[in-house]
Amino acid sequence: MSDSRGREWQAVQRWALVVAAVGIAVCAAGAFWQRQAFFAGLLVGWMYWTGIGVGCLGLLLLNNVTGGAWGAAIRRQLVAGASGMALSAVLFLPLVAGLSDLYPWARPDVVTHDPMLQHKQPYLNVPFFLARAAGYFFVWLALLGYVGWRERRAARTGAPRDQRGVRLASAQGLLLYGLTVTFAAVDWGMSLEPHWTSHIYGVLLMIGQALSGLAFCTAALLLLPTRAVERPLPPASSRQDLGTLLLAFTMLWAYMALSQFLIIWYANIPEEATWYLRRTQGGWQWAAGALVALHFFLPFALLLSRQLKRNPRALAAVAVGLLAMRWVDLVWLIEPAFDREGTFVPWLDLAATAAMGGLWIAFFAWRMGRSEGAQASDATKAVDRRAVSTEAAV
Repeated sequence: MSDSRGREWQAVQRWALVVAAVGIAVCAAGAFWQRQAFFAGLLVGWMYWTGIGVGCLGLLLLNNVTGGAWGAAIRRQLVAGASGMALSAVLFLPLVAGLSDLYPWARPDVVTHDPMLQHKQPYLNVPFFLARAAGYFFVWLALLGYVGWRERRAARTGAPRDQRGVRLASAQGLLLYGLTVTFAAVDWGMSLEPHWTSHIYGVLLMIGQALSGLAFCTAALLLLPTRAVERPLPPASSRQDLGTLLLAFTMLWAYMALSQFLIIWYANIPEEATWYLRRTQGGWQWAAGALVALHFFLPFALLLSRQLKRNPRALAAVAVGLLAMRWVDLVWLIEPAFDREGTFVPWLDLAATAAMGGLWIAFFAWRMGRSEGAQASDATKAVDRRAVSTEAAV
């Protein structure tokens, strides 16, 4: 049975790598067409998949602190998704070559004629930016490794002290997680337009990442090879918990997005209001409307239904829809920062997301296959130990 699951995950890997190859080919062609659009697409794709991995880490820590059957249902998916941060750290390297194409503060000629950028230069400069990025990934991966070690130790000993140690480490990790994710959101997203600031932006992206991670793990649980005969779906109550948590994060994301909009709009400060004007004109108003309708109202209405949350196909469809809208949200946040002539067509964003997503999902499938194999091996060893003890008793 473990062999069949391994083959299924290998099939997922192969298809993901095919998608990645196609995406890379399209991106390579786009790099010659327009350099800035190419790097903007890379940023969208990279932040999308990195956000899923970082969101999985946050959910893992949250479940360790609060408990809940929903965490047990998607435990392996959360660990495999959070492990994807190692790949995201590697995929960050191509973006380094395009920092001056993406960020105004990375262009010396722009900084020279901009007093505000000169004022922010001690923080917004390339060496410090790269050092902070390395620091974020170091903290996230160290948290994942340390908490994982504490969990394995607690599972091996079963001691209450070790169980408390897992909760304490996760609670402390959540503080570091919140701090680093907020700074990373400011660095990678908000500093695209360094004249604009929002105290809610970091929290908004952090909630979006948690929603992305939860939606991805829910979809993976219900759609990918874990649905094999030897591993049935989790009980309806666990599916309902996952749906309820999706609803909660959807509502929290909408609340933060509306709060940011109202605060900036009513303040009516030109430097701040311009950020929203860019995203409500020139065709972007349709993306904004889609986010309101499909990122909040539709999933909100659907996830109110207890029957829908217990239906695996319906819940998986809602999760996939939320993943799609999370991508639209990132495009809406990032692309209007660049002045483009004519109608914007996000083909490079799609290609870059497919390229990085293919690699990311292949890595995820590899980790899931290892997790399934390790679990099957542990089960076999347990059966062998019981057989030996029975024979000895006889």
